[in-house]
Amino acid sequence: MTTNPKTRSQELMQIEDKYGAHNYHPLPVVLAKGEGVNLWDVEGKHYYDFLSAYSAVNQGHCHPHILKALHHQSSELTLTSRAFYNNVLGEYEKFMAEFFGYDKVLPMNTGVEGGETAVKLCRKWGYTKKGIPENQAKIIFVEGNFWGRTLAAISSSTDPSSYSGFGPYMPGYELIPYNDLDALEAALQDPNVAGFMVEPIQGEAGVVVPDDDYLRRAFEMCQEQNVLFIADEVQTGIARTGKLICCEHHGFKPDILILGKALSGGVLPVSAVLARDEIMLCIKPGEHGSTFGGNPLACKVAMAALEVVRDENLSERAEKLGQIFRDRMQKDVVEKYDIATLVRGKGLLNAVVINDTEDSETAWNICLKLRDNGLLAKPTHGNIIRFAPPLVITEEELHKCCDIIADTISGWANE
Repeated sequence: MTTNPKTRSQELMQIEDKYGAHNYHPLPVVLAKGEGVNLWDVEGKHYYDFLSAYSAVNQGHCHPHILKALHHQSSELTLTSRAFYNNVLGEYEKFMAEFFGYDKVLPMNTGVEGGETAVKLCRKWGYTKKGIPENQAKIIFVEGNFWGRTLAAISSSTDPSSYSGFGPYMPGYELIPYNDLDALEAALQDPNVAGFMVEPIQGEAGVVVPDDDYLRRAFEMCQEQNVLFIADEVQTGIARTGKLICCEHHGFKPDILILGKALSGGVLPVSAVLARDEIMLCIKPGEHGSTFGGNPLACKVAMAALEVVRDENLSERAEKLGQIFRDRMQKDVVEKYDIATLVRGKGLLNAVVINDTEDSETAWNICLKLRDNGLLAKPTHGNIIRFAPPLVITEEELHKCCDIIADTISGWANE
């Protein structure tokens, strides 16, 4: 009698389990290659990517234009630190400022570093421009927010899995309900409030889309009270929702804009904070920085990534295909099967809510079936499945993937 040998995937997952920290719970698939919307595992099985590395791969996996910039710059100069000037950073800063319509950009690496930078910048502005007494500045956050797992980020979290066991927490934060203008109006009465930081759509919370007038009115209320509106567009930015940044849907430009993820097309960590001069110049030499922030390699890659967004009309593509996806999910899933109660989203950032509790494993098990059927997605908050393919997906590919999702949920509902 013989036993089946371990697959290469099983071997690699066991190595991670033995030698790596257990701070993630990945879907059991071991990926080895990517191109566009396509992924292949170590056994050669093909999948459609419907997570896009949490919207970091909006331009698709291994986009040739981005890789060309990466390969060329990596053979010239990769890092100098900011102890010296380099011949790429200024070009990048000008490109970014003009691309997004701001005076200044502060380059960093990860999305959470962008959030930390925005919080520091807002506090500094509060003291030097608004006249808030030293160490009294407050920043308002909303319940259900997620912008990373540093101590500053989890201090604003309402998710116990993020903050439990890591206190004490950052002072100077105030939490209010999301999509609640009355709560925001009350919180803004405090003269020590320097900023209001919010995701235009809450990604990790389950693609929660606020009322149509919420963001615009929140921005106006902040302006009335001399409070900075900080848009965390790390996930919603770079064409994901059908506009270059999600705030464009609502006709305003935030005082501070945080970008990351797809700013590099998923090739390496790149983030940025943009603001007008009056805000950005509050930070002086020595008060903030990063060894790798603004390195020549990252700058070249980010410019190439944004050129792809512009030249391939990815915003328009996301707007069109996102509507097709929601229509298909509504018609072929929500209206047909009790297990799916709601589809929501904007552009190609969408979610299907499963008719179950957050502590259920139903959404996870559906994602396992989707994997078996050649599509990769991941649950969030237990009963919500986020669907966010690379923006380069074709309409034909999208319909094929909608068929996979509908057939998978049909099979699950009929078991």
